[in-house]
Amino acid sequence: MNVASSFAFWAAPASPAAGGGLGMLLPLLLFIPLLYLFMIRPQQKRQKQWQQMLGNIKSGDRVTTAGGIRGIILAIKDDSIIIRVAPDNLKLEIAKNAIASVKTEEDSSSS
Repeated sequence: MNVASSFAFWAAPASPAAGGGLGMLLPLLLFIPLLYLFMIRPQQKRQKQWQQMLGNIKSGDRVTTAGGIRGIILAIKDDSIIIRVAPDNLKLEIAKNAIASVKTEEDSSSS
């Protein structure tokens, strides 16, 4: 075997497998809708519920911050709220984005 024939052997393109392109692309095409269905859509739903919760807060509601501080809303500003924290009736101003959960007056009176 001479050098020219060995080079031709290595340089020859491999024959493509039947359906190889579609077979490799199909899992990727199935992965994208599953990613949306199981990860992106639930996160968007939680974000929408959280935004709605922040839009419905009012004075007198009990809130818990992301840091674990619990208090009662005294006043609401554009991007912050003032809460009263027990037992010393300490007033704190916190960012609205720090609110993790809200318990409204209606919720506390019904239980």
